[in-house]
Amino acid sequence: MKTISLRTLVREPLKVKRMTRTGQSVQVTDSGKPLWVIQPAVAEVDEDRRRREIEEELAKVLRGPKSSIPLSKIVLESRR
Repeated sequence: MKTISLRTLVREPLKVKRMTRTGQSVQVTDSGKPLWVIQPAVAEVDEDRRRREIEEELAKVLRGPKSSIPLSKIVLESRR
């Protein structure tokens, strides 16, 4: 179950919609205290839709700016 703040629910309702569409329950909190649990109406997961959304997210990442730091340096730094 994912947990989000009430502010996130109000500002980004599509994010919650995407989570529940994949069959995931979402707990809404206010100041760290649970308010509601939002559950999907249908428990079935539409596999084609899920794959399409994953591809859209990956495409967004690829369209973003490239890092000036080489991946090898990032890996070496993370090992320290």
